Amino acid sequence: MAASDIRPLPFGSLVTAMVTPFTADGAVDFDATAALAVRLVEDGCDGLVVSGTTGETSTLEDQEKEDLFRVVAEAVGGRAKVIAGTGTNHTSHSVEMAQRAQRAGADAQLVVTPYYNKPTQAGVLAHFDAVAAASDLPIMIYDIPGRTGIPISTETMIRLADNPKILALKDAKADYAAVTRVLANTALDVYAGDDGLTLPWMAAGAVGVVSVSAHVATVQFRSLVDALAAGDLAMARKIHFELDPVVRAVMTHIPGAISAKHILRMQGVLANSVVRLPLVEPTAVEMEPVLADLAEAGWDFSAGTTR
Repeated sequence: MAASDIRPLPFGSLVTAMVTPFTADGAVDFDATAALAVRLVEDGCDGLVVSGTTGETSTLEDQEKEDLFRVVAEAVGGRAKVIAGTGTNHTSHSVEMAQRAQRAGADAQLVVTPYYNKPTQAGVLAHFDAVAAASDLPIMIYDIPGRTGIPISTETMIRLADNPKILALKDAKADYAAVTRVLANTALDVYAGDDGLTLPWMAAGAVGVVSVSAHVATVQFRSLVDALAAGDLAMARKIHFELDPVVRAVMTHIPGAISAKHILRMQGVLANSVVRLPLVEPTAVEMEPVLADLAEAGWDFSAGTTR
């Protein structure tokens, strides 16, 4: 395929859902955030989610979020898409955050299904339409029923695709049949929302992944996404298997925000692994399976790696 035939992606193809670095006393570390964003982009990310779940959005103040959007846009704007996590379970609050994100220079927004309220599908549709109307930013919808309490039905997703500002879906409900129907019946750019499902989702037609594990294995994830985009399934399968223990380490034992920060600290990327309550740093016992998975991947952090 010629370079001229490749359709530009408004959200990128390898998107890392960034952690939010904090100082030792728990304040947002904007300098560390900018440095992390630059590192991720230089290692292969063409999109970054700022203040998403992994960014501990639930414990960030609105002004902190807006400042984070601005800092990351200033650090990597023009080199990667800055996707602001604006969604809440309060529609007017989500509208406000969409407007703040546009003001701060974000390129797009990630909007999660309203959580806790458990609205009907009609309410889900009205919520996303209201947020879409509030700014000029294109939307990636985030469907993660394990956190929100409800899925977006396939029929609702197909209807949402008619909204000209809704361009993408981050699918994190691990329903291959549902994502196949969305791919077959809409023009949405679909992203794997589970790191370990990048290969099957892209094999079906997804354009990339929104990843947590890519924090610590950016180059490998870049190679995986590129191999799949090129149709090189043999190479993609090889990389997928190599990444499997890394994904398990980051995603299956403790919350991803905690594990990603801890591993980044062990890699020397972050000065600390501070998280905000109700998250807490892991104990040595909790880190044992994480370290075992990393060792399986050939990463040796066996000495001095826990608090």
